[in-house]
Amino acid sequence: MTRIHLSKAQVTEVEEAYVLDALRSGWVAPLGPHVDAFEAEVAARCGVAGALALSSGTAALHLALLDAGVGPGTLVPVSDLTFAATVNAVAYTGADPVLVDAQEADGNVDVDLLLDAVDRLRAEGASVPAVVVVDLFGRCADYGRLEPALADRGVHLIEDAAEALGAFHAGRGAGSFGRSAALSFNGNKIMTTSGGGMLLSDDAEMLARARYLSTQARQPVPWYEHTEVGFNYRMSNILAALGRGQLTRLDAMIARRREIRDLYDKHLSGIFGIRVLGRSGADYDDDDNCWLTTIVIDGPGASCEPGQTIADGAVDALNAVDIEARHVWKPMHLQPVHREMRAFLNGSSERLFERGITLPSGAGLTDADVFRVIDALTAHLEGR
Repeated sequence: MTRIHLSKAQVTEVEEAYVLDALRSGWVAPLGPHVDAFEAEVAARCGVAGALALSSGTAALHLALLDAGVGPGTLVPVSDLTFAATVNAVAYTGADPVLVDAQEADGNVDVDLLLDAVDRLRAEGASVPAVVVVDLFGRCADYGRLEPALADRGVHLIEDAAEALGAFHAGRGAGSFGRSAALSFNGNKIMTTSGGGMLLSDDAEMLARARYLSTQARQPVPWYEHTEVGFNYRMSNILAALGRGQLTRLDAMIARRREIRDLYDKHLSGIFGIRVLGRSGADYDDDDNCWLTTIVIDGPGASCEPGQTIADGAVDALNAVDIEARHVWKPMHLQPVHREMRAFLNGSSERLFERGITLPSGAGLTDADVFRVIDALTAHLEGR
């Protein structure tokens, strides 16, 4: 039986044409005309003044944090329910991450808890130059509340929009919030450059400084001169060409992922207490990019092996029939490497980890693929 993947990249003749153009141009090393064009196109798409194409979304976060004055002796509140790269980037600077829990409705950061964390840390005398907020599974956080509240406190907002390109909040595109934002084009994202990322900002001077640091901090002289330590963070022209091709099809890929989410919602919601994360009542998900459809099984969840969670049982059952499913991100406060970090917790991220799974959501899936997932999950929940 053919394996159904979680979020397999979909590449067509459109992308092939762009990549072939890059190869034939001779610009096969890092940088080149496709990089310049890709930066301008993504900036326009997200609604910001400029962008910097990089080797990863993690690199973008690292540069954003350095720009915000994050370093040794500072504390950075960051979403607890996220991929490790978000917290790792803070650690790269020598700062201490402070983990802040989620809200159950969509898994994004609990705004009240985040603001309380900032206020309490500063009342204790800590330096809190910035916070990092994650747009989970393609849904923007509540920036309508976060932006003004953090601005009033003089704290920089860095948006980790790695999962959210193409999403919106209050009419603004993901990647346009805060002082700067990071995108990821990893192989399983809503669109891909195979590997890569981008830093976005309206601050031209900030982007110029980041561009300098990302090219090994090379001075503008005829020889290799360096007055400070830089990084090898730039994107290749070939990967940028692939990204440009993908970007032309982004709206269609989002639309297909939404159709897939609608099928899951129609045939699974309400069964065994299943809900689609982020889709409930008036708080719908019309502005999400539907990157990964995540369900939460709030009912009994069928059989589980001793010591297993509901999510464990469902993930194991699907993978046993060649359907790739995964847990939601394991909260950072439960990760062995981050377990000693200070955290502001409400229990939501742990509950979502115990009961939430991500289902195959790639734009290349057929309806038959989706119904195979639905049937397999239903059989598991019914104990068949």
